[in-house]
Amino acid sequence: MDDAGLAELRTRRDDLVGETDLGGDSFGLTDGPFEHYERTLEVRSDGQNHRVVERFSYRMAMPVWWIAFWWPMRHGLRHRSNPWWAPPDRLDARAARVLSLLALIQVVDGYLGTVITQTITFAADEFDRGDTAQGLTLALVRLGIIVALAVVALADRKGRRNLLMGAAATAVVTTALGAASPGLWFLGGTQMVARGLTMGMGILIGVFAAEELPRGSRAYGVSILTLAAAFGAGMAVWVLPVADLSERGWRIVYLVPLLTLPGLVAVARRLPESRRFSANRPAAGPARLLRPASRSAEHRRLLLLAVTAFLLLVFAAPASQFQNDFLKDHRDYSASGIALFTLFTSTPAGIGIFAAGRLADTRGRRGVGATGLVGGTLFIVSSYYLSGGLMWAGHLVGVVLGALTVALGVYGPELFSTTHRARANGIIVALGVLGSATGLILVGAIVDRLDNYGHALAIVGIGPMLAAALVMARFPETARVELETLNPDDSPLAEPPD
Repeated sequence: MDDAGLAELRTRRDDLVGETDLGGDSFGLTDGPFEHYERTLEVRSDGQNHRVVERFSYRMAMPVWWIAFWWPMRHGLRHRSNPWWAPPDRLDARAARVLSLLALIQVVDGYLGTVITQTITFAADEFDRGDTAQGLTLALVRLGIIVALAVVALADRKGRRNLLMGAAATAVVTTALGAASPGLWFLGGTQMVARGLTMGMGILIGVFAAEELPRGSRAYGVSILTLAAAFGAGMAVWVLPVADLSERGWRIVYLVPLLTLPGLVAVARRLPESRRFSANRPAAGPARLLRPASRSAEHRRLLLLAVTAFLLLVFAAPASQFQNDFLKDHRDYSASGIALFTLFTSTPAGIGIFAAGRLADTRGRRGVGATGLVGGTLFIVSSYYLSGGLMWAGHLVGVVLGALTVALGVYGPELFSTTHRARANGIIVALGVLGSATGLILVGAIVDRLDNYGHALAIVGIGPMLAAALVMARFPETARVELETLNPDDSPLAEPPD
């Protein structure tokens, strides 16, 4: 290369990695998602022409997930720019490590949160129960929010890490008990506890991530965690064909999570406590009170987010959880056919999820979320009126567009102070669960009467449309704003440790 090219290579990088000049054409790590990083140049010059060998030595701070990022990172380091797959704001080693560990827990959470959805229709067949019984069972499971509220309330007092890991281990064991169900009532009871714990896990994972990630990458982190949850849910779908082996084959799906317990122990050893919780840890004695203006603002935010969650989930829950019953009883699909349909139409949702996170951080949350609410609802409702290839296509488009609502998921952790963040998000989820239960009971009753899922979902689809109007009219824009700016009662965050 010429002199200009060599001069560029000898300049410290500030893109995917932040470098420091070590001298002698060597560069070390100032900031970036690495445990270790070094770049060296070997230069042989002949006048104005230079032969340069550039070498990188690094170890990524991404437990397990480095396997997925091995090639993208190798390719990205060759170019002095921030690649499309990287977060808008660069992660440091701690943030990358914590996000990776949380994503591993989220895989387990995604699986646990899906087993009842995937197996309820097969369990109902074994126990000779109908659509109304399924709807009531799924609604009963939502009462587990009481367990979730207890978990998150403790997390605001005792910390995120211990409550998260304890809930994960207990949820795995409780889910496994469902394999011994003598009836739908027992399955519903064990799942009520297990799903309560998984809801608590999901809330704490989102809060933990928001408290650790840089301001310009919080939505990116939510999208990565959502993809991890979808991966876990997909694993439950992979296992589902065992339900075709016998009438009792669905029970195996509940035993698989026991295999994750050693991995959860390993994660617990490496996961630190949230830095923002540590900076705002409740002191012994009376709880610190917010200023009246901050308390009033939090109450308004809580009401707004809770109503939006209710309106969204009154449609999203039955659209998702009655899908297998619709395919099995109304389109004559086998368990293997259901698994194929779900994998084919849901896997591309990853495109929408990833796009939602990046666009929400770079363009803003509101427009992206509202587009997902309206577009996803219209196409998913239409798929329940269709059959064959049109049904597959309609559902696929609806799932991809609906995935854009991930942009709204970051509001919960952003709009509340650290000492109230987990509890407030628990209340929002509780109202969302009430919406889920309302939708499940309503849709189950309508289908039993009309035998038509399309009509039932069109009725509850009014909810997301109203939610979209609320988002555009009332939601604040929080992209690239520090949590301490949004919540001025929080203590300033100290500089991250090396």
